[in-house]
Amino acid sequence: MTDQAVNPNLRVACIVPTYNGRKELERLLDSLERQSASFDLFIVDSSSQDGTAELARARVPGVVSIPSSQFNHGGTRQMMVGANPGYDIYVFLTQDAYLEDSEAIEHLLAPFSDERVGAVCGRQLPHLDATPMAQHARLFNYSATSQVKTLEDVPVLGIKAAFMSNSFAAYRGEALLAVGGFPEHVIFAEDMYATAKMLLAGWKIAYAGEARCRHSHNYSVQEEFRRYFDMGVFHAREPWIRERFGGAGGEGLRFVKSELIFLGLSRFYLWPSAIFRNACKLVAYKLGQSEKGMSQQLKKKLGMYKRYWDSPYA
Repeated sequence: MTDQAVNPNLRVACIVPTYNGRKELERLLDSLERQSASFDLFIVDSSSQDGTAELARARVPGVVSIPSSQFNHGGTRQMMVGANPGYDIYVFLTQDAYLEDSEAIEHLLAPFSDERVGAVCGRQLPHLDATPMAQHARLFNYSATSQVKTLEDVPVLGIKAAFMSNSFAAYRGEALLAVGGFPEHVIFAEDMYATAKMLLAGWKIAYAGEARCRHSHNYSVQEEFRRYFDMGVFHAREPWIRERFGGAGGEGLRFVKSELIFLGLSRFYLWPSAIFRNACKLVAYKLGQSEKGMSQQLKKKLGMYKRYWDSPYA
């Protein structure tokens, strides 16, 4: 897929949730100021204590503050969409990402030239200080090859057909509205939830390999465990996704093989760590899928998004 001309009449909103990430936000804002595409920027800050909100207000007209206890991955994003209606496209970025070049958002918007494209996921490159494991995770999930997916691709792509990331993605306002917007009740993966709904409703989902940002995590084993526990919770509570798109079992095995090849013999000493990490992720995911019989306190300890368990949806 090659870039099509971006419609200059598109009204584009760029929304960034923030929390205690002043230095990261400054880096992101610098990259946004260099963009060739036109958009209105909005920031929703969850009561940061490190100067993030002050920086945002100094550089961005549209800043909203909410109590940190009210933040919800899907609900907060949907709140910002609802508070800023009438835009054709809503671009979402996270504070720990930044755009690789001045045409990143322009490339992200290009697939919307097809009126049936409901959402576009951009490419994520690893941060310059990324560990080998973090580097591989980005290379595995974010190739340079662009793609447009429909429901007909599910037999081949499985759950990857609905793949999306909230760190650098764009949504057609009409399509988002048609599927009910972002959900408020999920622990995370509100992006996959929305795109899965779009595919089922007949929309297309695009991946724009030319739209590049820097975003990765040097997670510890414990942090990866917590993230995959939450992922297991998400899939357990949204069984329709696995029923309609399939599980991720085969994808997990492919990831492990790819990681060992990426590390190669020159980094053979990292193989045991890689195998152990992936085993921990599998155990965490399975535990998350079995969360129904656990106490709220235990789920708080095992998961990454702890505030979720204090919400009415838990």
